[in-house]
Amino acid sequence: MTDWRLRRASVEDAPAAALVAGASFLATFAGILDGADIVAHVAKNSAPASFAAWIGDPGSVVTLAEHPIGAAPVGYSVLTTPDLPVATHGSDIELRRIYTLPLAQGTGLGRALMQQAIADAIAMGKTRLLLGVLGRNARARAFYERQGFEVVGTRQYRVGSALCDDVIYARPL
Repeated sequence: MTDWRLRRASVEDAPAAALVAGASFLATFAGILDGADIVAHVAKNSAPASFAAWIGDPGSVVTLAEHPIGAAPVGYSVLTTPDLPVATHGSDIELRRIYTLPLAQGTGLGRALMQQAIADAIAMGKTRLLLGVLGRNARARAFYERQGFEVVGTRQYRVGSALCDDVIYARPL
């Protein structure tokens, strides 16, 4: 296990978070989704402005994970207001994003980011954590299930021409 550094992102970190978002989305979905669709999706949904908006929102938390040598960004998570097609309450929060770069996978960084997200959600007074994940992403689904998440719904969304089927998970805090 590496001694990763986790910290709450500031507005100045928006470009670094966007860089990790684009790289991790590409690494995760290359070979699954069309390359041009991935690039367009990242440009639209993971731009520095998107991260700056989350960072500036008092109802959201962006955590940046940095490599212990040189502090290069290698992972991140985003907690924010739920936007999922399941019944939600004011005490719910969505883990909208949690990604690590391939060099950090299998090192415990994902678990550390999850533990930080849970701690931040509890500190915000939230009682349930929700997330959506591509239904055929067996590795991610197994990780979430090990973290105590259970399926509560599904949704469909488009990434370019691809219709994606997500599974929606929840866990009490």
